[in-house]
Amino acid sequence: MKYLITGLGNIGQEYENTRHNIGFRVLDAYAKASNTVFTDGRYGATCRINIKGRTLVLLKPSTYMNLSGNAVRYWLQKENIPNENLLVVVDDIALPVGQLRLKEKGSDGGHNGLAHIAQLIGQNYARLRFGIGNDYPRGGQIDYVLGQFPPEDEKIISEKLPVAAEMITSFCLAGAARTMTQYNNK
Repeated sequence: MKYLITGLGNIGQEYENTRHNIGFRVLDAYAKASNTVFTDGRYGATCRINIKGRTLVLLKPSTYMNLSGNAVRYWLQKENIPNENLLVVVDDIALPVGQLRLKEKGSDGGHNGLAHIAQLIGQNYARLRFGIGNDYPRGGQIDYVLGQFPPEDEKIISEKLPVAAEMITSFCLAGAARTMTQYNNK
């Protein structure tokens, strides 16, 4: 059984540790913990992790956030992975910093990366939402999501990266419903 685990973010050093790139950071931490490295390919950087008879294809799209659907659609088709086995890791301003929430499907919640994915493949795929908070003045959302975490938030993020990795593994081994029950209320 195969899964596509996609972390959303923007390529380039200027975006490297921004709030909007938390999806990339989660996948980087997961790959590092699994002793694997990403290789650049079509529409993004990928690596493979095998866990208990399942193959996880980790994808960091190179299409920039607003065109993430191009990479997701390509890799789903290339690897012959059904939408039910797609998990997208994404930043969420509606959640407090570090809060993690898995959802089986749903709307894009105003997130341009999720909107583009939904436009190309529909809304029937799971999302792991990683809270980045919303402590910004009116009209300051773009600067906020493209800004870096302050040290006090960075500490929380560092503690939650391994939990996000556990949730990815649980999604692939136990399914979305069990993972939501186990992790969403923590």
